Amino acid sequence: MEVGRKIIVCLLMIITMGSYRIEGREPVLHRVGGGRYTWDPKINFTNWASNEHFYQGDWLYFGFDKHIYNVLEVNKTNYEKCVDKGFISNITRGGRDVFQLLEAKTYYFLCGRGFCFHGMKVDINVEPLPPDNASPIVPEKACSTRKMNQIKLSSVLLVLAMTWIFL
Repeated sequence: MEVGRKIIVCLLMIITMGSYRIEGREPVLHRVGGGRYTWDPKINFTNWASNEHFYQGDWLYFGFDKHIYNVLEVNKTNYEKCVDKGFISNITRGGRDVFQLLEAKTYYFLCGRGFCFHGMKVDINVEPLPPDNASPIVPEKACSTRKMNQIKLSSVLLVLAMTWIFL
Protein backbone atom coordinates (compact mmCIF):
# COMPACT_ATOMS: atom_id res chain seq x y z
CA MET A 1 0.00 0.00 0.00
CA GLU A 2 2.90 2.38 0.81
CA VAL A 3 4.36 1.88 -2.69
CA GLY A 4 0.96 2.66 -4.23
CA ARG A 5 0.83 6.03 -2.45
CA LYS A 6 4.37 6.82 -3.57
CA ILE A 7 3.47 6.04 -7.18
CA ILE A 8 0.42 8.29 -6.98
CA VAL A 9 2.54 11.12 -5.50
CA CYS A 10 5.13 10.61 -8.25
CA LEU A 11 2.46 10.73 -10.97
CA LEU A 12 0.97 13.90 -9.47
CA MET A 13 4.44 15.48 -9.47
CA ILE A 14 4.94 14.55 -13.12
CA ILE A 15 1.53 15.96 -14.10
CA THR A 16 2.21 19.16 -12.15
CA MET A 17 5.62 19.61 -13.78
CA GLY A 18 4.15 18.94 -17.22
CA SER A 19 1.53 21.62 -16.79
CA TYR A 20 3.99 24.11 -15.32
CA ARG A 21 4.29 27.20 -17.49
CA ILE A 22 6.62 30.12 -16.90
CA GLU A 23 4.66 33.36 -16.95
CA GLY A 24 5.93 36.82 -17.71
CA ARG A 25 8.94 37.93 -19.63
CA GLU A 26 12.61 38.03 -18.83
CA PRO A 27 14.61 41.15 -19.75
CA VAL A 28 16.29 41.05 -23.15
CA LEU A 29 19.72 42.43 -24.09
CA HIS A 30 19.50 44.43 -27.33
CA ARG A 31 22.81 44.96 -29.15
CA VAL A 32 22.45 48.50 -30.49
CA GLY A 33 22.94 48.33 -34.25
CA GLY A 34 22.58 44.55 -34.23
CA GLY A 35 26.15 43.42 -33.61
CA ARG A 36 29.00 43.31 -31.14
CA TYR A 37 30.68 46.62 -32.04
CA THR A 38 28.00 48.43 -34.02
CA TRP A 39 27.78 51.83 -32.35
CA ASP A 40 29.27 53.20 -35.53
CA PRO A 41 28.37 55.87 -38.14
CA LYS A 42 27.92 53.20 -40.84
CA ILE A 43 24.77 51.80 -39.14
CA ASN A 44 21.19 52.92 -39.80
CA PHE A 45 19.96 53.06 -36.20
CA THR A 46 16.44 54.16 -37.14
CA ASN A 47 16.03 51.04 -39.25
CA TRP A 48 17.55 48.82 -36.54
CA ALA A 49 15.30 50.22 -33.77
CA SER A 50 12.16 49.86 -35.91
CA ASN A 51 12.79 46.09 -36.08
CA GLU A 52 13.14 45.67 -32.30
CA HIS A 53 10.59 45.58 -29.46
CA PHE A 54 11.75 47.25 -26.26
CA TYR A 55 10.08 46.63 -22.92
CA GLN A 56 10.63 47.97 -19.42
CA GLY A 57 13.56 46.18 -17.84
CA ASP A 58 15.33 45.37 -21.12
CA TRP A 59 18.98 46.30 -21.59
CA LEU A 60 20.85 48.10 -24.37
CA TYR A 61 24.42 47.08 -25.22
CA PHE A 62 26.63 49.67 -26.90
CA GLY A 63 29.87 48.29 -28.35
CA PHE A 64 32.38 50.84 -29.67
CA ASP A 65 35.90 52.27 -29.50
CA LYS A 66 35.75 54.57 -26.46
CA HIS A 67 38.70 56.62 -27.77
CA ILE A 68 36.67 57.66 -30.82
CA TYR A 69 32.99 57.46 -29.85
CA ASN A 70 30.82 57.98 -26.79
CA VAL A 71 27.18 57.40 -25.81
CA LEU A 72 25.11 60.15 -24.23
CA GLU A 73 21.50 60.00 -23.10
CA VAL A 74 19.87 63.30 -24.07
CA ASN A 75 16.44 64.92 -24.23
CA LYS A 76 14.35 65.04 -27.41
CA THR A 77 15.40 68.58 -28.40
CA ASN A 78 19.12 67.81 -28.06
CA TYR A 79 18.57 64.55 -29.97
CA GLU A 80 16.88 66.31 -32.88
CA LYS A 81 19.56 69.05 -33.05
CA CYS A 82 22.56 66.77 -32.25
CA VAL A 83 23.50 68.83 -29.19
CA ASP A 84 25.87 66.94 -26.89
CA LYS A 85 25.97 69.59 -24.14
CA GLY A 86 23.61 69.33 -21.14
CA PHE A 87 23.12 65.57 -21.58
CA ILE A 88 21.09 63.51 -19.07
CA SER A 89 23.78 60.88 -18.54
CA ASN A 90 27.04 59.70 -20.06
CA ILE A 91 26.74 55.97 -20.75
CA THR A 92 30.38 55.71 -21.85
CA ARG A 93 32.54 53.61 -19.54
CA GLY A 94 34.74 51.17 -21.41
CA GLY A 95 33.34 50.79 -24.91
CA ARG A 96 31.21 47.76 -24.07
CA ASP A 97 28.55 49.54 -22.08
CA VAL A 98 25.02 48.62 -21.03
CA PHE A 99 22.01 50.70 -20.12
CA GLN A 100 18.82 49.40 -18.54
CA LEU A 101 15.50 50.73 -19.81
CA LEU A 102 13.69 51.19 -16.49
CA GLU A 103 10.73 53.30 -17.62
CA ALA A 104 8.12 53.00 -20.34
CA LYS A 105 9.04 56.09 -22.37
CA THR A 106 11.17 57.17 -25.31
CA TYR A 107 14.91 57.31 -24.60
CA TYR A 108 17.24 59.36 -26.79
CA PHE A 109 20.93 58.50 -27.30
CA LEU A 110 23.57 60.13 -29.44
CA CYS A 111 27.28 60.13 -30.00
CA GLY A 112 28.99 63.44 -29.32
CA ARG A 113 32.20 64.71 -30.89
CA GLY A 114 30.29 65.52 -34.10
CA PHE A 115 29.37 61.93 -34.96
CA CYS A 116 25.66 62.53 -34.31
CA PHE A 117 25.61 64.57 -37.52
CA HIS A 118 26.79 61.40 -39.32
CA GLY A 119 23.80 59.39 -38.06
CA MET A 120 25.10 58.11 -34.72
CA LYS A 121 21.91 58.59 -32.76
CA VAL A 122 18.98 56.38 -31.84
CA ASP A 123 15.63 56.84 -30.15
CA ILE A 124 14.27 53.87 -28.24
CA ASN A 125 10.53 53.63 -27.60
CA VAL A 126 10.09 51.48 -24.46
CA GLU A 127 6.72 49.83 -23.86
CA PRO A 128 5.34 48.73 -20.49
CA LEU A 129 5.69 45.05 -19.67
CA PRO A 130 2.92 43.00 -21.26
CA PRO A 131 0.41 41.49 -18.79
CA ASP A 132 1.26 37.98 -17.57
CA ASN A 133 -1.63 36.43 -19.49
CA ALA A 134 -0.57 38.02 -22.79
CA SER A 135 1.79 36.34 -25.19
CA PRO A 136 5.00 38.35 -24.83
CA ILE A 137 7.39 38.79 -27.70
CA VAL A 138 10.44 36.80 -26.62
CA PRO A 139 13.44 36.13 -28.84
CA GLU A 140 13.71 32.51 -29.92
CA LYS A 141 17.05 32.05 -28.16
CA ALA A 142 15.68 33.23 -24.80
CA CYS A 143 12.62 31.03 -25.22
CA SER A 144 14.66 27.92 -26.01
CA THR A 145 16.97 28.59 -23.04
CA ARG A 146 13.96 28.91 -20.73
CA LYS A 147 12.51 25.64 -22.05
CA MET A 148 15.85 23.89 -21.59
CA ASN A 149 16.07 25.07 -17.96
CA GLN A 150 12.52 23.84 -17.36
CA ILE A 151 13.35 20.44 -18.88
CA LYS A 152 16.50 20.15 -16.74
CA LEU A 153 14.56 20.98 -13.57
CA SER A 154 11.82 18.50 -14.47
CA SER A 155 14.39 15.77 -15.12
CA VAL A 156 16.11 16.33 -11.78
CA LEU A 157 12.80 16.25 -9.90
CA LEU A 158 11.73 13.10 -11.74
CA VAL A 159 14.98 11.32 -10.86
CA LEU A 160 14.61 12.35 -7.21
CA ALA A 161 11.01 11.11 -7.12
CA MET A 162 11.93 7.77 -8.69
CA THR A 163 14.81 7.33 -6.26
CA TRP A 164 12.47 8.05 -3.35
CA ILE A 165 9.95 5.47 -4.62
CA PHE A 166 12.31 2.59 -5.21
CA LEU A 167 14.70 3.00 -2.26
